[in-house]
Amino acid sequence: MSKIQGFIKHKRQTPDRRNAKKRISDWKEVYTKWDEKKYQTQASRCMDCGVPFCNNGCPLGNLIPEFNNHVYNQDWKSAIETLHATNNFPEFTGRICPAPCEASCTLSINSDPVTIEMIEKNIAEMAWESGWIKPVINKNKTNKKIAVVGSGPAGLAAAQQLCRAGHSVTVFERNEYIGGLLSIGIPEFKLEKRIVDRRIDQMKEEGVKFKVNTNVGTDITSEELINDYDAICLSGGSTIPRDLPIEGRNLNGIHFAMDFLSQQNKKLKGLTFDASENINVKDKNVVIIGGGDTGADCLGTSHRQGAKNIVQMEIMPRPPIERNENNPWPNWPTTFRTSSAHEEGGERDYNVLTKKFLGDENNNLISIECVRVEWVKNNETGQIAMKEVPNTNFSIDAERVFLAMGFLHPQHEGLLESLSIDYDQRGNVSTNNDMMTSKEKIFSCGDMQRGQSLVVHAIASGRSCARNIDLFLMGKSNLPSVGKYVRPSISYS
Repeated sequence: MSKIQGFIKHKRQTPDRRNAKKRISDWKEVYTKWDEKKYQTQASRCMDCGVPFCNNGCPLGNLIPEFNNHVYNQDWKSAIETLHATNNFPEFTGRICPAPCEASCTLSINSDPVTIEMIEKNIAEMAWESGWIKPVINKNKTNKKIAVVGSGPAGLAAAQQLCRAGHSVTVFERNEYIGGLLSIGIPEFKLEKRIVDRRIDQMKEEGVKFKVNTNVGTDITSEELINDYDAICLSGGSTIPRDLPIEGRNLNGIHFAMDFLSQQNKKLKGLTFDASENINVKDKNVVIIGGGDTGADCLGTSHRQGAKNIVQMEIMPRPPIERNENNPWPNWPTTFRTSSAHEEGGERDYNVLTKKFLGDENNNLISIECVRVEWVKNNETGQIAMKEVPNTNFSIDAERVFLAMGFLHPQHEGLLESLSIDYDQRGNVSTNNDMMTSKEKIFSCGDMQRGQSLVVHAIASGRSCARNIDLFLMGKSNLPSVGKYVRPSISYS
C-alpha cells in the first residue's frame, strides 16, 4: 500500500461510539476501542501535501504529518516522541479538542480530513500502555523558585516545562482537586479522571509540588508570594460566568452550567451534598441556555442523571451544514455539529431569546417565557442586529435551567486586586509580548490572560509562558518556542 495514495484508497473513519441508550447509564468514555491496523489505515490518508496547513491550524504546532507517518509505519514510540515535542498532554487534546487541525487539513478542501484527533489519542494511550511515558527528571537544578497559581491545563503545562528546565515549581490550587477544568469542569464521559490523575502523578514524580485548598490572596498573601518566589505564573481560569439578569432570575432551579458540571464530577469522586445544595435533574424538565460545548456537556450530564425532557436553546441562528462562501478553508468552519450528547436525545432550538423566568408560590422555577428572534443586516452600516419576531412568544416547562453562555473574565477580587496588576479591555490580565504582567516577575497565561478558550490554546499558552519565565530567570532557555521546530526529514514509503 502506498501512503501517498492512501487518501484515495481509504475513506475517513472514526471509532464507533457506544450505544447511546446504554452509555447514558454510566459515566464511561463514549468511544469504543480500535485495533492498530485501523489507525494505520487512517494515518495512511495523510497525503504528504507539501504545505501542512494542519500544523498552522493546531495552536501547539503539532507535527502531524510526522506522527501520522510513524503510525503508518507502526513506529508508535517515535510517534509519541514526536507528539511530546509539542504537546505535554496529547491524551487530553486527543479527547476534548475540537480539532482545528482537521478543519485545516488539505483534504478538507473537497473531502473528509484525516482522523488526526483520534490518532493522537491512540498514540498517547499506546505509549501509556507500553510504559514509555515516564517521569522526565532534570538533575541540574537552578535554585530558582516559581509559583504557578491555578492547576488547569495552562498551569500544568507551564509547571511541567519549568520543572523540566530545572526550576523548583509549586502549583497552588484553591479547590480540593488538581486539574482545574480538566478535573472539575469536563464531564467524565468525555475525559475520565484517571486520565488526568496519571499525568499529575507523573508531574509529582518529576518534582512539581502541588498545594490544594489554597486560595492565593487569602490563605497566602500576594506579598508572601512575591517575597518567596523568583517568578510567578498566574494561570487561573476565566471563572466569571455570563449571567442572564431578567425577571425571575432569583427563582430556585436556575444555575450556572459550571456549578452543575463541577458538582457532578465531585459526586463521582465520592462527595455528597445536602438537599439544599444538590443540583439534580432526575425526572425534571431541563432547559439549557447556550448552544456551545458547555451546553452540550450539561445535556450529556442531564441524560445520565435521568432528566424527563431537555431543550438546549441558542439565541443565534442554526449554523449551516456546510461552509458558507465567507467561511472558506482553512479557516475554522462555523458549521452545524452534533456531539455525543446530542445523539443521546434532547431537543435543540435556535433564534430563541429568553424573556422571563416564571415560578410558583414557593419561589421554585416552573417555566420560562421566550420569543423568536431574527438577525437583520443594516445595508448602510453592514452591522447585524437582533430583532424580536412579532407574535412568536411561547413558554417552555422547566424546573431546572442551566446558563451556559460563556465567561466574562477571571475573578478580580482577591489575588488580582491585591497584586494591583493591569487588565485589558475585556477584563483579562494584561501582559506584554513576553507574557509578563504590569508587575515585574509576574507572568500570566491561559484563560486568565487570553479569555475563555480551548484546552489546546491553554496548553500552548502555558508552554509559551514557561519559556518566557525561563528566559527571564536565566537569560536563555532550552525550552521550545511553541510552533517553531526544525522538521525532521520524512521518507514516505
